[in-house]
Amino acid sequence: METTVYLGKVQSFAQGRWHTPQGKGRPVYHAVTGEPIAEISSEGLDFKGMLEYARNVGGPKLRQMTFHERARMLKALALYLNEHKAELYELSRATGATKQDAWLDIDGGIGTFFVYASKGRRELPDERFLLEGEPERISRGGTFLGHHLLVPLEGVAIHINAFNFPCWGMLEKLAPTFLAGMPAIVKPASVTAYVAERVVRLLLESGLLPEGALQLICGGVGDLFDHLTGQDVVTFTGSAETGLRLKSHPTILREAVRFNMEADSLNFSMLGPDVTPDMPEFELFLNEVVREMTIKTGQRCTAIRRTLVPADRVDAVLEALANRLREVVVGDPANERVQMGPLVSRDQVAEVRSRLQELAAAGEIVCGGDSDFQLVDADLERGAFFAPTLLYCAHPFEHTAPHTVEAFGPVNTVMPYRDLDEAIRLARMGRGSLVGSLVTADPEVARTVVLGTAAYHGRLLVLDRTCARENTGHGSPLPHLVHGGPGRAGGGEEMGGIRGLYRYMQRTALQGSPDMLTAIGNEWMPGAARPEADVHPFRKYFDDLRIGETYTTARRTVTEADIVNFAGISGDFFYAHMDDLAARESEVFQGRVAHGYFVLSAAAGLFVDPRPGPVLANYGLENLRFTKPVKPGDTIQAKLTVKQKIPREAREGERPSGVVKWHVDVTNQDDELVATYDILTLVARRPEPEA
Repeated sequence: METTVYLGKVQSFAQGRWHTPQGKGRPVYHAVTGEPIAEISSEGLDFKGMLEYARNVGGPKLRQMTFHERARMLKALALYLNEHKAELYELSRATGATKQDAWLDIDGGIGTFFVYASKGRRELPDERFLLEGEPERISRGGTFLGHHLLVPLEGVAIHINAFNFPCWGMLEKLAPTFLAGMPAIVKPASVTAYVAERVVRLLLESGLLPEGALQLICGGVGDLFDHLTGQDVVTFTGSAETGLRLKSHPTILREAVRFNMEADSLNFSMLGPDVTPDMPEFELFLNEVVREMTIKTGQRCTAIRRTLVPADRVDAVLEALANRLREVVVGDPANERVQMGPLVSRDQVAEVRSRLQELAAAGEIVCGGDSDFQLVDADLERGAFFAPTLLYCAHPFEHTAPHTVEAFGPVNTVMPYRDLDEAIRLARMGRGSLVGSLVTADPEVARTVVLGTAAYHGRLLVLDRTCARENTGHGSPLPHLVHGGPGRAGGGEEMGGIRGLYRYMQRTALQGSPDMLTAIGNEWMPGAARPEADVHPFRKYFDDLRIGETYTTARRTVTEADIVNFAGISGDFFYAHMDDLAARESEVFQGRVAHGYFVLSAAAGLFVDPRPGPVLANYGLENLRFTKPVKPGDTIQAKLTVKQKIPREAREGERPSGVVKWHVDVTNQDDELVATYDILTLVARRPEPEA
């Protein structure tokens, strides 16, 4: 059996120092042994002072950094945590986590930092603000534009996390918060706060975070909410009941504080009507249900709580699931044979048992549910253990409990459906969930179920044999995609790639002349001044190029020979280019026209300086539009404008460079636009002067 090491009083980190609570705190118990492992209390903290410290110290320091600087900070923090994760694994065993559970929590959290670090450098500018989308041309003459500007809020992000993922639950919120440029105060659930405290210590010990960027409350939040403002953000993960109470706080309502709630939900998994026991998808379905019941001992907000099965396959599913669940090895996670550990506490055992009684009244217990079962290296009377439990509700439309009662543990109810309409109705009866999954080999079934259930779910997994090996599973939120759901699930969203930053930023509609918006956003806007370059811009280093600087090319007249030659080189013999009679009969072309990609190539020939110089490579092309056909005899000309400059982080041994986004307009002899697009080139930085 696991040997309990007493950790003492869990500390908070407030206003730049570690705080040890005075007096006796609330005891926290080891999930396996049931022995006291720590005490927790936030008594003595100055919550108003913590908010002011974050706003006045941490906020300004983070906002002085650009997105790229914050992204590099996230990567460095992730690398530092990676070096120390062995001790986090060791500590996590006290929460009841198996090695697999700890991997999801610790490596998953660190991985989220890595993902946001990468996205920050690749998808965001090296600026302290973000221009969203393309500018809107509001006036007919083009002298008045609109755009959306995003800047960091100047308050504090309060993150209140659940007990089941003390590492990932904290890091998946901190990653977009820090990247957006906002300081955070983290409040972990008390029962596993000692793991969160260690993660915070590591983050602070790294020396990578600006002063005031991160604070920690272990224990209650006191009068913290009384001092919030409209510049602050609160994110909550936990029970819907607690979330509603916090969301209804008078200050939250009065100050219109942004509040994001991610609540536990009654997620479904559905076996498609096309799947028979002899198909690979049947095995995939069984594996997914058993895994989601036993990972983290079913203590996941995304765990499968309702399993929907075709009525004629219920017996086969119940038998297969029950057999597998009875074989799950439960006990002390320190033993490598153990597949499922305890619940987080004996209080949680009592809670799950109470909910199970409500669920059992609506059906029957197929396996589990007993208070006496076999354990490995553990004592049932001392630890917080609960057997994997499967129920069957034969009449799911006649009972509300399976759709309203959640046992937050390894408990799942199987329900039959007769057709897809019934299956969709059952899926929607959860009144809003974080995730649903469907196992099917039939694309039409997938389409029908997804369109029928998407409005009620934050995420949907469609699983078949094709993606089986690489899929990340029903219960695993990804930093690239949104995590959250409507209705009972809280109505919020977390992560979602760059979308995750928007919760911590203010979107402001910006209006003005093209020149003003160009100056504010450091990005050339249509209609803004385009001063002619004194030197061909391809002869200039990245540092010397100016936003709006423009090169106007010579002209070129397009001939029939150009079109024929390009067709021969490209293999594109589309009738509009080669058959003059057919082209004349076309309502679209009304005569022979040049290839669009010939126009693109000819424009490049006009503006490219062929000599070696600072331009290192073509990096890509965006927003290409062909706006008017070019016919034989037309004369084209191009304007090349510096639209945006994006510094690039040089790797070891690599030449310093940046990406330049050039806007290109191609016009004809009547000054009509025939093509428009942006090209990106890699341009060398000016060499550092020799010492």
